[in-house]
Amino acid sequence: MGKDTKGFFRRKWFLRIISLILALFLFMYVNGSKSGFLRQNTRNNNQSSALMSNKSVTLRMPLDVTIDNNKYIVSGYPQYVKVKVTGPSALVTTTSNTQNFKVYADLSDLTPGKHRVKLKTSGLNSELTSKIEPQYINVNIQPRKTITMKVTIRLSTRDLDNGYKLGRPHSDIQTVQVTGSRDEVNKVNRIVAFVAIPHDAKDNIARQVTLQAIDRNGQTLNVVISPTTTNVSIPISAGSQSSSSNDSSSSSGSEESEEAKSNSRATSRNDSSDSSSETSQSSSSISNEDSSSSSRNQ
Repeated sequence: MGKDTKGFFRRKWFLRIISLILALFLFMYVNGSKSGFLRQNTRNNNQSSALMSNKSVTLRMPLDVTIDNNKYIVSGYPQYVKVKVTGPSALVTTTSNTQNFKVYADLSDLTPGKHRVKLKTSGLNSELTSKIEPQYINVNIQPRKTITMKVTIRLSTRDLDNGYKLGRPHSDIQTVQVTGSRDEVNKVNRIVAFVAIPHDAKDNIARQVTLQAIDRNGQTLNVVISPTTTNVSIPISAGSQSSSSNDSSSSSGSEESEEAKSNSRATSRNDSSDSSSETSQSSSSISNEDSSSSSRNQ
């Protein structure tokens, strides 16, 4: 029995089948390893290609203006500009997320007046290129000026519909500082705190009002006011209608008093007339009696 088993494993067809199975397993293992290696290489190559490929993005960036702000005021330039950044995808993505560069206009060497200036960038990676839109801006440089002016309170109405009367308004700030370009500051005519008054107001009014710089034509000017707001209080009291009713009451009372006095005087005069008449009648009867008595004596 043992000899037959050993003979079975030594047969050629059995050995050939075993060899074929092992060869198939080895073939599948080698091909699987190659495919995995190829897939890994392909993935790495794709990632490298993605990192090395170029990309463009357009960013909205604030514009910095370089000038001595203690001496000059600049107007006419935009607050934001567009910047198209192009370069390696990874760098562009990082720059887009951090925005760690700036766009500026250097005006430090310019004199007062109007100028056309080219915009520049700083802090941008050297592997990136940029295109600014617009490339040039027009600016107006003016000497800086600061003045002190009084605050004027202007009310939307002076008369109320309900007969109440507005008192004298009061502001907790009497003067302010006005700063801007020399040309603009020279146009300032007054600093106004405008207060809207309801027509049916009955109680005192308190408002926080934003101050405005006005020229002679009533137009608002582009200047900086410090402080920018003021607290305005306006007293409201009973108006002329209430006073009129009180005056009417007192005048009617006076008229009634005068009328009573007049009636009293008339009564006194009538009483006096009656008593005079009675006196005259008494006198006449006395004289008649005297004359009749004298006639009997004779």
